[in-house]
Amino acid sequence: MSSAPIALHPKESRQSGVLTGRFRRTARLVDDTETNRVVDQAVIRAKQGDREALRYLYIRYADHVYGYVASIVRDDYEAEDVTQHVFAKLITKLEKYEPRSVPFSAWIIRVARNVAVDHMRQRRAIPCEEVRELEVHRGDDESSRHRALDLRNALASLPEDQRQVVVMRHLVGLTPGEIAGKLGRTEPSIHGLHHRGRGALRAVLTEMECAPTINHKVAA
Repeated sequence: MSSAPIALHPKESRQSGVLTGRFRRTARLVDDTETNRVVDQAVIRAKQGDREALRYLYIRYADHVYGYVASIVRDDYEAEDVTQHVFAKLITKLEKYEPRSVPFSAWIIRVARNVAVDHMRQRRAIPCEEVRELEVHRGDDESSRHRALDLRNALASLPEDQRQVVVMRHLVGLTPGEIAGKLGRTEPSIHGLHHRGRGALRAVLTEMECAPTINHKVAA
């Protein structure tokens, strides 16, 4: 195996959001013959545990993956988390990739789609819409009342700022921009609080062994 470094084109380095500390959405990648050759070489070396080759693939494709994931999850902070997860899984997933079957850029988008869909399924297991039901279930059966009580207790465990944002977003139905105006914060900070609050809520409900299931009943 050659130990020569695999270098990005200078233009790619300048445009890479990863190298500036924040992902950025990019246009569709167009890989020419030479680029495909370099990428295939990087994949071979990455399969053998070459960290520089993995870094090359990450820098070249992370922004592309991020833009695609963001179009699915519709939340920049979640898209960042999912993108990181895609590349964390890459070392084990690479063994399944065969350059002759499909270009790497198309293959990694397939991987990203699967990870993003799994993320959305897990997110639906957490009470985004069910938070609205806190007031609805008062007169329902005992299990529903227990569910509502569990949600109340889980919400009560969140830091005040996170709880405010989660309740205003899902119980009151305000947009992130509206919440930002009411709380005197920036919209990006609201997205961050919402993301952390929802993650904390998921963790608390999991610990309580009462997280809502994916196959909950959806109102017509």
